[in-house]
Amino acid sequence: MPSKSLPAQIPFRYRSVDTLTGVTRETAKKVAAHLGVDETQAIHMALQQLAARVLPHYEIDDGPLSASQLKQIKLASKKSITAQASTPPKLRSSLFINESQT
Repeated sequence: MPSKSLPAQIPFRYRSVDTLTGVTRETAKKVAAHLGVDETQAIHMALQQLAARVLPHYEIDDGPLSASQLKQIKLASKKSITAQASTPPKLRSSLFINESQT
């Protein structure tokens, strides 16, 4: 029968007083009780929320687009516009008032 290997473990030490960077075991117990979970789950939930806030939500790309990629995008957008109308629409913005409109 194969044995299951446990995931890597790290020691976790509570602080002696609550600070901006750590909590006491009493605080962790209160948080866990308030959430209706055990202390370990409360720690996982806190770390998950921190990860969601500070880690990127997308894969880092390879940098700027190449000239070939830009050309392909422009070509694809022109095909899309001409497929929608016989003449490409004029771009207008209501954000800025053109001098000819004043």
